[in-house]
Amino acid sequence: MSSILFGPAGNSESFSAMGYKSNVDIPLYLEKFGLNAFEYQCGRGVKISEASAQAFGEVMKNANIQVSMHAPYYISMSGLVEETRLNSVMYMLQSATALKAMGGKRIVFHAGSCGKQTRQQALSLALDTMKRIIEAFDENGFSDMIPCPEVMGKINQIGTVEEVLGLCKVDDRITPCIDFGHLNARTGGGLTRKEDFAKVLDEIAGTLQDKRAKSFHVHFSKIEYTVSGERRHLTFEDKEFGPNYEPFLELCSERNLNPTIICESAGTQAEDATKMKLYFESII
Repeated sequence: MSSILFGPAGNSESFSAMGYKSNVDIPLYLEKFGLNAFEYQCGRGVKISEASAQAFGEVMKNANIQVSMHAPYYISMSGLVEETRLNSVMYMLQSATALKAMGGKRIVFHAGSCGKQTRQQALSLALDTMKRIIEAFDENGFSDMIPCPEVMGKINQIGTVEEVLGLCKVDDRITPCIDFGHLNARTGGGLTRKEDFAKVLDEIAGTLQDKRAKSFHVHFSKIEYTVSGERRHLTFEDKEFGPNYEPFLELCSERNLNPTIICESAGTQAEDATKMKLYFESII
């Protein structure tokens, strides 16, 4: 039977509205929603001290909540300047240091963009940087950490499902982060039917052929998009843009999949993660 973890990316607007103030309050907050995962946000840099990370990790462990982390947004594994790529390795090491102190393993990151290169040239540089990250993890005591390259929402970004799975083939620790909102945005609304989601899951299973095909990482939200792809994150209340979560969760149940699902709705991520959890529980 499927056993899925659900949680938010950072705190919803309701966190402070309900009177919560610090990281150590997060387990109590998540308990009110019945959630069991949390993605710590370091998009603007890893700014938490090791002592604070350890304290946060302890309360999350005691509450049996799985912690993952979103690494800095300015990581660019495909940058033309080698210093930029080497800095990206450093940012991943900083993320690994903080997340290990928290007791987590999964580090979600953006691979970068094509810039003025061809798509193949950018992907080649990203693959080389991915190898360097794995080497750096092994050399610095982070061999148990799990890098999770993310499917991206803008067309010029490295981050199609095929490209993400290509990065995952560098090492069998690397686990895909399938952002279905991003995928729907970059394909102009390509996730509408259950078959559309099934095709993605088939591609993951056909490429990886191991436990990662069942226990991959997921981001889910509705996202407004233009011809260039992602424009902005929305909430599940939006009726114009997708994708809807029901077809994906039905497939998870049917295929006995066990992903960790992180909701990235705009300000209602805990509330919308709960909607997914309740729907999933209703169909299993």
